Amino acid sequence: MATDEVILLDFWPSPFGMRLRIGLAEKGVKYEYREEDLRNKSPLLLQMNPVHKKIPVLIHNGKPVCESLVALQYIDEVWNHKSPLLPSDPYRRARARFWADFVDKKIYDIGRKTWATKGDEQEAAKKEFIECLKLLEKELGDEPYFGGDKFGYVDVVLVPFYSWFYAYETLGNFSIEAQCPKLIQWAKRCLQMESVSKSLPDGEKVYDFVLQLKNRLGI
Repeated sequence: MATDEVILLDFWPSPFGMRLRIGLAEKGVKYEYREEDLRNKSPLLLQMNPVHKKIPVLIHNGKPVCESLVALQYIDEVWNHKSPLLPSDPYRRARARFWADFVDKKIYDIGRKTWATKGDEQEAAKKEFIECLKLLEKELGDEPYFGGDKFGYVDVVLVPFYSWFYAYETLGNFSIEAQCPKLIQWAKRCLQMESVSKSLPDGEKVYDFVLQLKNRLGI
């Protein structure tokens, strides 16, 4: 393991990149972080992810692993000397993958609509966003983490979006905490972990980035 070369091609506000930063930190893996300019993608990014041309890309000993959920599972399997992120029980593992897939298919796209749309479309997005979070809150139940009493795969997949909540709430003019208090308590619990706190940017910094993005896109 000592000779492993690990490079992460990433972009600082990306919740998908944050997942890998948390996963690598949880496993104690040393890696080289390379910030990408997504308007001027590096030759390495285009070479390592020729299909989607997106970050994050985990490069392990010259071999690329693309798509954050796939890369996170790869991290869990390769560096298995540390506490696993996915449960060992097949049913619980399948369930964790189901909820990770739910987060992937819903949260980013609907969250984006809370700041990138107006009027009825924005109101519908806010309603759908809260409905999705309520489903996640129900799945969490009274447990401290999605994996029960232990921080795990679904926590790593979802918690990066917490750094975007301030932007969603401020630009969408709604309160997540008012409607999903248990989920916010969960996020704050996760933030007490060094792997999370060091991997997530400040919410106001993300908000400033979204303002710049709105300006650039003419929204």
